[in-house]
Amino acid sequence: MLKEHYELVILGGGPAGLSAGLYAARARLDHVLIEKGAPGGQVLTTDWVDNYPGFPEGISGFDLADKMTEHAKRFDVNIENGEVERIDLQDEKTKTLHFFDGTRLTCDTLIICTGARPNSLGIPGEEEMRGKGVSYCGTCDAPFYRNMDVAVIGGGDTAIEEANYLTRFASKVTIVHRRDELRATKILQEMAFANEKIEFLWNNRPTAIEGENEVQKLKVVANDGTDSSLDVDGVFIFIGITPNNSCLPLDVLQADQWGFIPTDNECRTAVPGVMAAGDIRSKTVRQVVNAAGEGAVSVLAAEAYLNHLRETE
Repeated sequence: MLKEHYELVILGGGPAGLSAGLYAARARLDHVLIEKGAPGGQVLTTDWVDNYPGFPEGISGFDLADKMTEHAKRFDVNIENGEVERIDLQDEKTKTLHFFDGTRLTCDTLIICTGARPNSLGIPGEEEMRGKGVSYCGTCDAPFYRNMDVAVIGGGDTAIEEANYLTRFASKVTIVHRRDELRATKILQEMAFANEKIEFLWNNRPTAIEGENEVQKLKVVANDGTDSSLDVDGVFIFIGITPNNSCLPLDVLQADQWGFIPTDNECRTAVPGVMAAGDIRSKTVRQVVNAAGEGAVSVLAAEAYLNHLRETE
C-alpha cells in the first residue's frame, strides 16, 4: 500500500527500474517502485536475449525479467502497482505524483524509468511473429540470422546502421523503403550502397508477414499497386520509437524534439532531484545492459541529492 511520502520514487519496472530498486533497497532508502503492469518492461516480450553478461547460453526475455524481479525482491524492493496520470515538478524540493485513481504521493527524489516502445507497422502477422523472425533490434538479434536472408523496413539512420550491421551475419539484407531515396545521413547511405550484401526495394511498403512457426515471407505492395513477396527468414522493423512520456511534464524536463529526457552523465535531468534511466533517456544506445547500469547510477545520484538536502536543512 502506498504511503503519502517517500525519499525516492522509481517510476517504471523495466531493467532500469528494477536495477534502481535493487540499489535503493541495498542503500536502505525509503523507496517505492511503481509499475502499472508486471515488472520487466519490454524484456518480457523479447523472445531471446543473447548478449546480457552472465548468461553464456543466452536466456529468454521472460526468464531474464523474472530473475531481475526475484533479485530485487530478495532485497525487499518495495514494488507497488499503479498508473500515474501526471507529475508535478513545480515545487523545488517536493515532487508530486497524481494517479488515475485519484490518489497522490510526494517524494524527495524521483527516477523516471518509463521506457519507450518501438513503432510497429500494424500489418497482419507482425504481432504473431514477434520473436519468431520479427525483430526491432539488429544489435540484439543479428547473430540468430547467420547465412540467412532478412528484410529491413525503414530508411532512416537507425534502419541503415542496423542493415549494415546485419550484413556481418546475414547472407543478404533487403532494405524495403516506401520512397525512392533514403533519409539516412549521406555517409551511412554510402556505406549501404557499397555493401554487396545489401539490396534495395524502393517505393514499396510491407502489407503482411507470413510463416508457420517462423517468418517465411514478407508481402509488399509498390506505389503503383503491384503486389509481390520476398522469401526471408527475418523482418527487422526500424520506423522509429515512441517514448512513454504521457505523464511527464516535458517542458519542465526540457525533453528533446522526440520527447525523450536529456540527462548528464550521472542521469540527472534539468530538475534537481529528478533522474532518468533506461529507454526514456535521450541517447543513442538502448540495450538492456546499459539500462540496468543507468538504474544503478541514478540511485547513486539520488543518494547524493538526499545527502545534500540533509546537509542544508
